Amino acid sequence: MTTIAPVKDGIANPAPLGLCAFGMTTVLLNLHNAGFFPMNSMIFAMGIFYGGLAQVIAGILEAKKNNTFGLTAFTSYGFFWLSLVGLLVMPKLGWVDKTPANAFAAYLGMWGIFTFLLFFGTLKLNRALQFVFGSLTLLFALLVVKTVTGSEEWEHIAGYVGIICGASAIYTGIAQVLNEVYGKTVLPIGPVNS
Repeated sequence: MTTIAPVKDGIANPAPLGLCAFGMTTVLLNLHNAGFFPMNSMIFAMGIFYGGLAQVIAGILEAKKNNTFGLTAFTSYGFFWLSLVGLLVMPKLGWVDKTPANAFAAYLGMWGIFTFLLFFGTLKLNRALQFVFGSLTLLFALLVVKTVTGSEEWEHIAGYVGIICGASAIYTGIAQVLNEVYGKTVLPIGPVNS
């Protein structure tokens, strides 16, 4: 006889997919920013397929779960990765001129403001997500400073903050998977606030 686990709404939790896609892509890009290797096709491929498409899929699934925060965050950051790759690749293909530094700083600044505003939503969620969004807000601010100044030192500082931010997103995603699989807290993510 087969025992069937009860299904709440028929849809698995898409948040771990979105968090891991965001986190792994963020770590890899920021290893570049920290100076470990040059920009390369691995970063672009991750930005398109995992950071980009996987997060958009996670966001759409969050909509099916009636989670507006998850829909907004994952879909938006998925398209952030796709647009970032476009900004970097389209000039290399000769399709458009390279984005000037002040325009690129405005792009990063808008994403920083968006992230800061979403941070307030995490105050009703858990400590792990608060750290992810708080450190991501700081990362965007540092990237704006780097873009405006052209400073390699600021780029490296941003890279290390980005590695920490991405790692925290991976941790949060894996914690949700393991905690669900084991039916108990294996990796803590902090209290769920009400």
